[in-house]
Amino acid sequence: MTPLARIIDDFAFLDDWEDRYRYVIELGKDLPELPEEKRTAENKVQGCASQVWLVSHAGAGADPVLTFEGDSDAHIVRGLVAIVLAIYSGKPASEIAALDALDTFNAIGLVEHLSSQRANGLRSMVRRIREEAATHAGAAA
Repeated sequence: MTPLARIIDDFAFLDDWEDRYRYVIELGKDLPELPEEKRTAENKVQGCASQVWLVSHAGAGADPVLTFEGDSDAHIVRGLVAIVLAIYSGKPASEIAALDALDTFNAIGLVEHLSSQRANGLRSMVRRIREEAATHAGAAA
């Protein structure tokens, strides 16, 4: 079972929103901490109320596989970063560029429970990852 499939299954199992909220925080606690030297202005995601950093790594080839590292200074946002990474990391650039993580967040009922600031921050993370993937996918064309 992929990390994303496990997250979706776990959300389906949890009935209460408070339990889901705690689960998102737990996902954030399990996220490896981003080293200080990667917490740069270049890696910072603009449009997030809390601080969020994303680092991408591209493999070789015409449609490189992208992997991501991320972190945040806020517990719940760190959990959102963990879910975003589970959705996108390890996929080819062309697939990432075409995949909207917000569909997954809507399917598990998470977006409706986020504050507007957190939802905007989530959209900023998704937009940045997809734009970067489109650049890598476009470089091969």
